[in-house]
Amino acid sequence: MKQQFSPPAKRLAILISGSGTTLENLADYIAQGKLSAAIACVISSRPDVYGLVRAQKLGLPHEVVARRSFTDTAAFSDAVFTAIGKHQVDLVIMAGFLSLLRIPPTFENRVLNIHPALLPKYGGRGMHGLKVHQAVIDAGETTSGCTVHYADNQYDHGPILLQRTCPVLPGDTAELLAHRVFEQECIAYPEAIAHCLARR
Repeated sequence: MKQQFSPPAKRLAILISGSGTTLENLADYIAQGKLSAAIACVISSRPDVYGLVRAQKLGLPHEVVARRSFTDTAAFSDAVFTAIGKHQVDLVIMAGFLSLLRIPPTFENRVLNIHPALLPKYGGRGMHGLKVHQAVIDAGETTSGCTVHYADNQYDHGPILLQRTCPVLPGDTAELLAHRVFEQECIAYPEAIAHCLARR
């Protein structure tokens, strides 16, 4: 009987700047066989975040490319993509990565980002975390959600891949809305990644 060989899993670089909840969600999807991929490396823009602890617990290669060590975006971006280049990755996944990157031509349409609002609203420099959700509430929106898009050289900009929505409820706080949006992020990001990998 002829032995069947499966193609090697597509490889992801995960970029973090915080607690790593999105990293853990993606790792869970992979472990459960819901996402056919492998996390090749985790790169953090900060040295003291819990996401690095999660990466270590998951047994994933990880390193810090500290944004504060670089005077400009170009030098920082070069260092990040040099680190990524060690691991032969297919896609780069921004998972709560707060620093602007200059994406080289070789990675065009190979870097994904997820934003906790329905872009093009409530994006841009400084719009991250609870600030986004508070802005949505303050504007009187009745619907929010998340957006997965190809990243380019601007904050929260680039072709949109998919969006998922959730209600903004009367009496919502930024924390309550953040929790509801993150539930949608946990579904949207693996779906978008699978879609991109299927096209590669």
